[in-house]
Amino acid sequence: MSLFHGLSAFPITPANAEGVVDTEAVMHLVGHLSKNGVDSIGLLGSTGTYAYLSRTERRRVLRAAVKAVGGNPPLIVGIGTLRTDDAQNLARDAAAEGADGLLMAPVSYTPLTQEEAYQHYAAVAAVTSLPLCIYNNPTTTHFSFGRELLARLADVPNIAAIKMPAPAEGKVAQELAELRASPIGKLSIGYSGDWIAAEALLAGCDGWFSVLGGFLPQLARTMVTAARAGHADVVSQCQKALLPVWRLFRECGSLRVAYAATNFLGLASAQPPLPLQPLSLQDQQRVVDALRACMEACATNHLLP
Repeated sequence: MSLFHGLSAFPITPANAEGVVDTEAVMHLVGHLSKNGVDSIGLLGSTGTYAYLSRTERRRVLRAAVKAVGGNPPLIVGIGTLRTDDAQNLARDAAAEGADGLLMAPVSYTPLTQEEAYQHYAAVAAVTSLPLCIYNNPTTTHFSFGRELLARLADVPNIAAIKMPAPAEGKVAQELAELRASPIGKLSIGYSGDWIAAEALLAGCDGWFSVLGGFLPQLARTMVTAARAGHADVVSQCQKALLPVWRLFRECGSLRVAYAATNFLGLASAQPPLPLQPLSLQDQQRVVDALRACMEACATNHLLP
């Protein structure tokens, strides 16, 4: 299976208020994901707060994860940053520490043009042999990839995949078909935006880049396995059970919900990096209630092993 296929689980990165990573907690988290059969682990994605960590701390995260999982599952590492030369150095660091693939968002302060984004990706891809996934995340980066730009990037050596944001509900199959019918189709095409995961999986996307998988890997695994086997009824049952969680993702932001969920499940004890604030106690309780309702529904419908 290609590196960018299946369930890619994106955990938080536990760190203290000074941005020093808790490597023992990282090892515990990725070990939990490995034991629960995810196809890959996405380190230092948006949920992993890559933008808030120094180059040194990012390297420590990867080193700890490699030590914990030993190559099973493979590790996809975020290398997004403002400057092209810094992104190149992060790509080199990732390769040196044992990463299996790279994920890069077009981080900017001054908005990038389409040509600037192309040159940025081409320059980073040129300094590594690791496969690179385009991180298309306009909500966070405020950059929108045009189809022409994506087609050009699909021809760049080492660019192997794209992580697409959630389109409007009900539009995933149409968008996926259009992408695959274009030059972009030579890339592996995966989706984030967990609330459309059921739709994307049933439409046949290559991968699910999942925040949920970072703290409930068994349930995310159930959805992927059922979709691959053509069991749309099981995927629909999972989706129904997860509706309270998706509601909170969309209302409060999946990052903050992921911290609250990870803490409640005892997988880590961590807070988001300042100036980000954790959810209010009331909203943290809503996360707990949503998780309990979800797990009760899963038990009732025998959705988990």
